[in-house]
Amino acid sequence: MGEEAENGMRTNTDPEAQAENLTFTAVACSGEREMGVRSQQWPWFAILVRTNSEKTANLLLENSGYECFLPASKSIRRWSDRTKAIEMPLFPGYLFCRMNPHNRLTVLMTPGVMQIVGVSETPIPVEEEEIEAIQQVQKSGLPAMPWPYMQIGNVAQIVDGPLRGLTGIIVKIKSGINVVLSVSLLQRSVAVEVQRNWIGEVQTGKPAEISARHRRQSPLLTNAVRLDAMAGVSDETIQAD
Repeated sequence: MGEEAENGMRTNTDPEAQAENLTFTAVACSGEREMGVRSQQWPWFAILVRTNSEKTANLLLENSGYECFLPASKSIRRWSDRTKAIEMPLFPGYLFCRMNPHNRLTVLMTPGVMQIVGVSETPIPVEEEEIEAIQQVQKSGLPAMPWPYMQIGNVAQIVDGPLRGLTGIIVKIKSGINVVLSVSLLQRSVAVEVQRNWIGEVQTGKPAEISARHRRQSPLLTNAVRLDAMAGVSDETIQAD
């Protein structure tokens, strides 16, 4: 240590060196903490709101800094003197919000919010894949509507069109063929209009199980396989119950 002092070198006991080290450490820790907060992405939660308060509650939460998602469908209302396009929630009485479940007072105090869906007083997150599927439907612009909850049925992967990659239950109604997608936590579903040639091989089962099987197997079916699979599928096979 004496030799270092004689050579004019700074040691760890030098006050200036200590100050520099402390400053650097403080800045580094502060930066890491800030990056951790910014990069944190909380799960999606379903928020139960008062009837007809979905849009207001969604706007208030977004203004408070939350990422929200309010799926809606467009419909045409006709009166004797006019026609108007209106948006209706796909999940009436609910919206979805990314949030810290341990810091939920701001959400609960938001006007229109009744509760966060969960078990007892414990919020339960919605499956990320289910939200992504509904978001894909919204981006597609395809006609969609609320549908009775379905857990099992004639399941197929959508292999073409704007919903490519999604797996759901196939039903046939008067307007055409629909794929039904569900949010398990809410036990609610939506039906989306699709074209027959978008549908892959139809199998009986649960969408989540068949989707997992598809991920383990090869990528999306080829056109040849898809057409062969649909050739043997009658309208009765995909008829809604």
